[in-house]
Amino acid sequence: MQKQHLLKKFGYLYGITSICQPVMAQQIQTEQPNIILILADDMGYGDVSFNNPFARTQTPHIDQLAQNSLNFTDAHAGGAVSIPSRYGLLTGRYFFRSEPPAAYWGYLPPLIEENRETIGSVLQKAGYTTACIGKWHLGVNWSLKDPTQPQVINQKKLDYTNTDFSKPVQNSPNQKGFDYSFILPASLDMPPYVFIRNGNVIDPEIILTADLYPNELDRTIYAWDKKHTTENDIFWDRGVWWRNGEMSASFKVEDCLDIIVEEGMQFIKDHVGSKKDNPFMLYLPLTGPHTPWMPNQTFEGTSELGTYGDFISQIDYVVYQINTLIKELDIEENTMVIFTSDNGSPWEEEDTQLYGHASNAPWRGQKGDAWEGGHRVPLFIKWPQKIKQAQTYIHTVSLIDFLATFADMTHQNLNSKNAEDSFSFYPAIQGDLNTPSRDLLI
Repeated sequence: MQKQHLLKKFGYLYGITSICQPVMAQQIQTEQPNIILILADDMGYGDVSFNNPFARTQTPHIDQLAQNSLNFTDAHAGGAVSIPSRYGLLTGRYFFRSEPPAAYWGYLPPLIEENRETIGSVLQKAGYTTACIGKWHLGVNWSLKDPTQPQVINQKKLDYTNTDFSKPVQNSPNQKGFDYSFILPASLDMPPYVFIRNGNVIDPEIILTADLYPNELDRTIYAWDKKHTTENDIFWDRGVWWRNGEMSASFKVEDCLDIIVEEGMQFIKDHVGSKKDNPFMLYLPLTGPHTPWMPNQTFEGTSELGTYGDFISQIDYVVYQINTLIKELDIEENTMVIFTSDNGSPWEEEDTQLYGHASNAPWRGQKGDAWEGGHRVPLFIKWPQKIKQAQTYIHTVSLIDFLATFADMTHQNLNSKNAEDSFSFYPAIQGDLNTPSRDLLI
């Protein structure tokens, strides 16, 4: 596998040395697309109605994207849960090659090593302005009130910690290849519930989630996922729960997804308004449909599947918002819109029976499993300038392959110390649908 990767690199190096005419270099530059990578959180392959004729979730906007895209039918995340998947997507290497984290929830230290290439840093070298807006879950260095004490004092009960939210964090996405960042540290059911813009917590006034939200409602009926919570946490219904812990006083769980999407759209507007001739890359990792299932009022009660279906509809609407915006800004033709998910849905057999919906259909298993339902994900790429009609690529790819693909697309060579597990599928984007890009994945 490594040998194949190196042969690809040296073969490509030979090819690029023959390109020396300025006209050709100018053509290469002008062909660089804007990139918007939308990463859903815990959305199963079968949650996309384009993939599942029996789905009780409806995703008309993702389906429309698929109908004008290159559809990867055998795409896999780099792991069956959030951290390994996101690490792999950004770095082009399997997470088992790195040190496992030794911290709690959103208080993780940085998991991407110093000086490691990411999709952000590779595209920066190609002249892109890069942004990471949404769920990070790859750690930062937090400042402490008392450096002589541990950050999380009581590991069994997440209460107030030793974190100093008034001071900047270090090793945020801004140090990992992103010019601009606006992040939630981890999942939306894990403290701390704060937004961090370019290394600074937006609202450092901290309360506990239980100060604002009741632990349960009068209508609460416990479901199997109650096991993930304690008596101090918030549990309102199946899928509607989050852990008690530190939260900015102005933070609203129910508004989080909307704020992230608005921030992402504003980045696009600002960039096009000031640097339209330069490409941008927006990495937009959403917070849903991961727990808590908290659709906004527009989508509440709109689905036959209940709260989960409502939340899927809101995720679907994000795709509509992004596609509408790039049309309004007249950048659709040379903008690559990518939609995928970080792993499968945590959908038990009990859920399939209760809701009459198979979130990971047609694959066996769920989030966290080695079965395909844990890591096989929807993947659609729309780029009108290059992909003229709907196409299907049936060969195996991984989200880990994005780094090599972007490097290939921007005519860069990767050294052997970076992205060692990443294989370019750029030839498929260019129209070669018959050649596998990798032999296997782990």
